[in-house]
Amino acid sequence: MRLGVLDVGSNTVHLLVVDAHRGAAPLPAYSHKTELRLAEHLELDGTIAKSGADGLVSFVKEAAELAEDKGCQTVHAFATSALREAPNGEKVLERVRKETGIDLNVLTGQDEARLTFLAVRRWFGWSSGRLAVFDIGGGSLEIAAGSDEEPTVAVSVPLGAGRLTRESLTQDPPDRDEVRALRRRIRIEMAAVAGDVLRAGKPQRSVATSKTFRSLARICGAAPSEDGPYVPRALRRDDLTEKMPKLLKMTAAERADLPGVSAGRASQLVAGALVADAVMDLFDLASLEVCPWALREGVILSRLDQLQPR
Repeated sequence: MRLGVLDVGSNTVHLLVVDAHRGAAPLPAYSHKTELRLAEHLELDGTIAKSGADGLVSFVKEAAELAEDKGCQTVHAFATSALREAPNGEKVLERVRKETGIDLNVLTGQDEARLTFLAVRRWFGWSSGRLAVFDIGGGSLEIAAGSDEEPTVAVSVPLGAGRLTRESLTQDPPDRDEVRALRRRIRIEMAAVAGDVLRAGKPQRSVATSKTFRSLARICGAAPSEDGPYVPRALRRDDLTEKMPKLLKMTAAERADLPGVSAGRASQLVAGALVADAVMDLFDLASLEVCPWALREGVILSRLDQLQPR
């Protein structure tokens, strides 16, 4: 069957069309996305501004038409922290529903962590043993760990790369004192949940997903995306430590010239690198394997699991 998955994130709004059935890997058939940056269209009280709502409605309309053109039997649409946290999130959701016919399901942070964990488990398989999974989004960091398809622990921490950049980094290149303060904030907030994760047991495989981790891995020498999803990739802590001083001195425009870094994400790379560094330090990880599957694939796999067998 052909499914459409519409992912409304803090940075990107992405329609992914896949051919899928139970017992097989989802096969991507079409992809369409835009960097709407919904989390940047906020009023002082945190509500989503009209400009952000207008942009969201416009893209969802376009996505619904494209999904129909591509022959999708259904579209599973979901939203993450930007809509989850906005005081007027329900009003924006209702407007989207009325004007596009698409009903956006707002995931909890725990749901994000759980579904991403499912995708990683299916990608690497049972031979991976106990997994620890880390996903840096625009608004939050999701962490999940366990030995089954359902994680033993799944948590969400407000340490997304976009959020931290907006709230803590005002200079370009970043101010040294702001970087020091942000580093301290990240480690305090992450340490508050580290014990719960570590109690799930020492992971036999530690995995990273998300554009931020992929970009950092590419900067540190991982294979480019053109080499395909099956090439092993990893982010090594020593490599990131070596690159960090240079990243901190660069402007966003200079970071955008680095391999694997888009102009739209370059401004968030320092905050993302600080989070990744804290993950590997606090959880004592020498490296993180990069998984090409993440939340969208987890949503698809969960949906397929709910279908009746043939």
